[in-house]
Amino acid sequence: MQHKKVDMTIRYFHYPCVSWIDKPGGWNNSRGALFSNYKRPDLIRNSIPVKETILHYIRLTKPTIMLLVLFTGATSVILEGSLVHRPMLFALVLMGLYLTGGSANALNQYFERDIDARMTRTYKRRPLPLGKVSPVGALVFSIAIGAVGVAIFAIFFNWLTAVLSLGTILFYSLFYTLWLKPGTDQNIVIGGIAGAMAPVGAWTAATGRMDVIPWILFAIVFFWTPPHFWALALLCKDDYVKTDLPMMPVVRGDTATLRQIVIYTVVLFAVSLTLLAYGGGWFYLAVAACLGLIFIKRAVDAFRHRTRTAWRGLFSYSIIYLFGVFGGMIIDGLLR
Repeated sequence: MQHKKVDMTIRYFHYPCVSWIDKPGGWNNSRGALFSNYKRPDLIRNSIPVKETILHYIRLTKPTIMLLVLFTGATSVILEGSLVHRPMLFALVLMGLYLTGGSANALNQYFERDIDARMTRTYKRRPLPLGKVSPVGALVFSIAIGAVGVAIFAIFFNWLTAVLSLGTILFYSLFYTLWLKPGTDQNIVIGGIAGAMAPVGAWTAATGRMDVIPWILFAIVFFWTPPHFWALALLCKDDYVKTDLPMMPVVRGDTATLRQIVIYTVVLFAVSLTLLAYGGGWFYLAVAACLGLIFIKRAVDAFRHRTRTAWRGLFSYSIIYLFGVFGGMIIDGLLR
């Protein structure tokens, strides 16, 4: 089978899309298998330096995604305010968020290692299909960092946050990965609950209670998630067809997916403005309004033009949008 290169490099996450090449030994296609027997004959794991091995384990946590998670969580802590002048506790909140979120991501990669090995977007980038990390090592690592993260919240903060973080790990790694993702085209929508929980967990860590503001932040991330990931799904639709995953573009087609993207960006715009009723100032209004209108325009352009360039631009801008809106919250709070 020959390599077939496809121009699908996305600037922020740098996804290379080259065709899957079957390797001798084959992959166990059963999602339920705990330990795949697949080995890459061209890779000798014993020769991997310690530093490189550590980096591969860190890659299991999906650091680029975790950067967004930490930023939304940190924004929540700053808006709440009580830990701003207690840097050690602030850092512990972020550490807990990274370890629990990273645990969920690592378990996701563990359970999806056979699928990742057949997807052009992932098989040359993720440690398990590359043979850089063993399935047993990935499983132990995932559980260990998750346990440490939950313990941090339980010991240094409160049990409410510990339970929320444990629930997020289980929801994403088991419910989403093993049932939602292979079972419904609404997987991204429902699964987005896990990715949106960071502001809520960070707030409860600081206060020990639920409030309206962190749930507004939750809603912003929740409604941002479908346009972001559906834009990526449009770009990598062939991967999902090949692996029989019922992503929106595969099940309902490009037109329906793009229509949903426009709807969600409009809802996101409205949700983002609700923060004004709970302390958001003029600076935040200006930032959220400008970035939101641009997001809607890009979504409409993607629907009209239906080109890979437009989809790639929408995906890239969605990342800028989330950083910009949450950054606007932080600056707005400092100005007041």
